[in-house]
Amino acid sequence: MSAFGFAHLRSRRHHSDIVEYLERIQATLDPFAGRFVIHGPPTEVLEGNWPGSMVLIGFPTLAEAHAWYNSAAYQDILRLRTEHIEGDVLLIEGVGPSYDPAERARGLRADAAGQGGGAGLPASGPA
Repeated sequence: MSAFGFAHLRSRRHHSDIVEYLERIQATLDPFAGRFVIHGPPTEVLEGNWPGSMVLIGFPTLAEAHAWYNSAAYQDILRLRTEHIEGDVLLIEGVGPSYDPAERARGLRADAAGQGGGAGLPASGPA
């Protein structure tokens, strides 16, 4: 199942270390089949507030995403980013091509009913 490395970068400061990080990061991704899907602005915020920018890197599997992040090559350049940009980084497993949110809703209803709950879950309708 595909996986993603997601970063919400809130405070960006231009620094020569950031340029070096950008020059070197793809070489750390290549052995793990990682590729940039989203890399920064522009962002059109439709709801809420989104301070900063976003980066999304795709991997074939969550194991490869973990292996990349923990690799010596990436760890060697990580400080180039973390010393100059504040943000959050997550590794997330994606959903498969047959993912059905209605099926998930049915599971949530069944779980709530089995716990004697269901409070806040309407009998039908979108979540």
